[in-house]
Amino acid sequence: MAAVFIGIGSSIRRSENIRLGIATLKTEFGELQLSPLYESEAIGFSGINFYNLVVKLHTEQNIVELIKKLKSIEKQHGRPENTSKFTPRTLDLDLLLYDQQIDPDIDLPRAEILKNAFVLKPLSELAPTLRHPILGETYQALWANYPQQKQKLWKV
Repeated sequence: MAAVFIGIGSSIRRSENIRLGIATLKTEFGELQLSPLYESEAIGFSGINFYNLVVKLHTEQNIVELIKKLKSIEKQHGRPENTSKFTPRTLDLDLLLYDQQIDPDIDLPRAEILKNAFVLKPLSELAPTLRHPILGETYQALWANYPQQKQKLWKV
């Protein structure tokens, strides 16, 4: 079974959609480990703040099947297909890590891990000693060296 980390975000009916998204992931994949929940400002557009967290789960699905399943769950929870990256959304499920696999075509590990506080901070709390597959540094160390004033982040 692959160990998978998924970033979850919502800016529309945030509490409700985060709760429903987690419930659907639990139904589909079984036991989940959750990071703390954070609120962050929208990045790339002006809009309502997002709620974000990271979830760890295990799956026997391959990467392609898993991505299709995540897109299906987003759609099931009201996210239209082919929307702009920089828009409000009901539910956003991003594959961050699939074991320690590296695949630039699929964006594994997801580049946002190193760019966005709302991804790196919860990941560093959920898996502090796990090492980034390319850099070899722990997520705890990556967060400690992140310019934390760059993006505002609040624990919910």
